[in-house]
Amino acid sequence: METLLSINTDSEIFRWAILPVLIFLARITDQSIGTLRLMFVAKGIRNLATALGFLESLIWLLAVSQIFQHLDNPMTYIAYAGGYAMGNYIGIFLESKMSIGNVMVRIVPKKDTTELLNFLRSENFAVTSVDGEGYLGPVKVLFSVVSRKELKHFIEIVNRYNPNAFYTIEDVKTVKQSVSGRREEKKKSVKEIMAGIKKVK
Repeated sequence: METLLSINTDSEIFRWAILPVLIFLARITDQSIGTLRLMFVAKGIRNLATALGFLESLIWLLAVSQIFQHLDNPMTYIAYAGGYAMGNYIGIFLESKMSIGNVMVRIVPKKDTTELLNFLRSENFAVTSVDGEGYLGPVKVLFSVVSRKELKHFIEIVNRYNPNAFYTIEDVKTVKQSVSGRREEKKKSVKEIMAGIKKVK
């Protein structure tokens, strides 16, 4: 602590090295928080989104205030922009590792769906099959709401039984009712979410 307090903020080392690094790290932090906040807003986790919004704004203000105090230092601009870019990357990485919520998977198989349907249902995935009309004729369109934690396993099954199937994946904000044997994804508490973030670290 004494070392930090003894740093001369007017020195060239502070202006051209230490300050840009601090701005870079602050921008990474606030942008990562911002990415997670948007995810929690989309999932309806209001309390945590509000807290993260406060931290994001506070850190951003601290970083910007330092830039305005050193407008003649181009390294602060580079650090700010670099931290923003890296913060986006880290935020998306953390969001993918946390696997919160559910997704809607739509599948248009290239061949008979009997084995695929039977195996998915044997794995307790709720799948709805609908007749459709494609460019080459009649097709089956499969729909399923899947927990993001189980999405990888679900896609592996699809690729195993219909390796050339066309599918899309979309986020689902709310699931009112579960018809499968799998446990429905529930809203997590702030404590559970923070525990998940610590595991990622």
